[in-house]
Amino acid sequence: MTQKKILVVEDERAIRDMLAFNLGRAGYDVRPVADAREARAAIADVHPDLVVMDWMLPDISGLELTRQLKRDGETKEIPVIMLTARAEEDDRIAGLDGGADDYIVKPFSQRELLARIRAALRRSTVADGEVVSAADLKLDAASHRVSVRDAEVALGPTEYRLLEFFMHHPDRVYSRAQLLDRVWGGNVYVEERTVDVHIRRLRKALTPYGYDRLIRTVRGAGYRFSPQQT
Repeated sequence: MTQKKILVVEDERAIRDMLAFNLGRAGYDVRPVADAREARAAIADVHPDLVVMDWMLPDISGLELTRQLKRDGETKEIPVIMLTARAEEDDRIAGLDGGADDYIVKPFSQRELLARIRAALRRSTVADGEVVSAADLKLDAASHRVSVRDAEVALGPTEYRLLEFFMHHPDRVYSRAQLLDRVWGGNVYVEERTVDVHIRRLRKALTPYGYDRLIRTVRGAGYRFSPQQT
C-alpha cells in the first residue's frame, strides 16, 4: 500500500520534529516545514494527502494559508487539521469556517492526533475513491484498477498516475512541464521527453479498446484528455 503523504507546517522546531518522528513511526511519509512559504513549495512538490497546520506561523497565519488552499481548485480537497493553542469556542469556529477539516488544541495527545488523521484520511479516501469514467473507461482509485467493460487494463504505475490525473482534469491542456510537476512531482528531475514516452505507453495500453484517441496532442502546447472524443 502506498504511504500517505502528510505535510507538517509548524514553526516550533521541537514540536515539528516530534510530529515528524511520531507520524513517520506510524507509517506516514512526512514532510516537515517551518512556514507558509516552505509549505507552498512542498505542496507543489509532493501534493500531500493531508496537512497538519499550526495556526501561528512567522509569515502568514496557518488559518490564512488554509483559506488559500481551500480557494485553490488544485488543493481544496486536501484535508487540513489545525493545531493551535487557541482554545476558545470563537477560535474553533473561525478555524473550521476558515476551511480546516478538524481542529486540535495544544497540548494534544499523539494518539488523538493519529486518530483524527486516520479519520480525515478515510473521509478523503471515500471522495477520492469514487469511480471516474469516460464512456466505458473506468478508473477506480479505491482498488487502483482501470477497466473497460469489466476487462482490466494493464498499466504501469506512471501510466496509471497519468490517466488518473487526466481523468480528474479533462478538457484542459497541460504542458510537459506541468505534467512532470503534477504527476512526477516538482522535486523529481527528469527530462520533459519522459512525458512523451509514458504518454505513448498509456496510449498503447488503451489502443485495443479504442480509447487512445482520448489523449490528444496539442501542437506546441502539450496534451489534453478529451472525454467527448468517445
